[in-house]
This record gives sequence, C-alpha cells and structure tokens, in this order.
Amino acid sequence: MVGFIIAPFFRKPPDNWVTIGKAGEYQIGKTVAVTVTDPSPLPWAGVTAKSGVWLRRVSEDNFVAFSANCTHLGCPVRWLEGADLFMCPCHGGVYYSDGKVAAGPPPLPLFRYDVRVVNGEVQMKQAIVPISTTL
Repeated sequence: MVGFIIAPFFRKPPDNWVTIGKAGEYQIGKTVAVTVTDPSPLPWAGVTAKSGVWLRRVSEDNFVAFSANCTHLGCPVRWLEGADLFMCPCHGGVYYSDGKVAAGPPPLPLFRYDVRVVNGEVQMKQAIVPISTTL
C-alpha cells in the first residue's frame, strides 16, 4: 500500500517520442486534432491513456503540436479555423493560433510539445502537461 502511494514520486517523467502520422497526411497551414496514446506501461490505464493534441503543419518539415487542454483547469480546447483561435468552452479561455493567451482566465499559453520529422513520419515527444489549479 505504501509503495502504491509513494511510487509516483519516484517515476521518471516520460521521455518517449511517439509517431503521430506520416508527414504527407497533413496539409501545410491546417490545424487538426490528433489522438495519441501514452506509452505508459500501466496496463490498467485503458481509455485514459489517450489524449488529444492539436497538430499544425507549418511548412514542409516544420510542425507544431499544442496540448488539447486549457491551462486554466484542463478542459478540452477546440480549434476554430475561421477565427484562427483556440477556444475553451468551460470558462471562456481564448488562445491565439500560436498558443498565447488572448482572453479569459488561462494563466499560461497552451503547452507545446516538441515535434520532429524522421523518415517521413511526424513524431511528438511525450511530456507531462502543466495545468493551473487556480480559479
């Protein structure tokens, strides 16, 4: 029982690159939702191991990936293509297309993942996404 409670404090943060698709599948200038699975070895994670990422292809070999969670309380943000904004429906958080806060309560910009292209595949580095707990 004690090990179950203490073990997370000693677990290393993820340092894995996961493939999220082939570069040719994404159009330059488009922002799309991508589902990624946490490569955690925890067999009971189930559907909670899946998370969302907003991926934008900026140029031929340049991609940007944002967390799909608002930095205020972790609600899912959505991309509004016509407005060129990310919006959080929970408390009115608004982010510019570069992830910076435009309006509302979010204290931080959207979290950006490291992204690379290797052998024509887009890869994202897993990370723990910081979420504020202030109201």
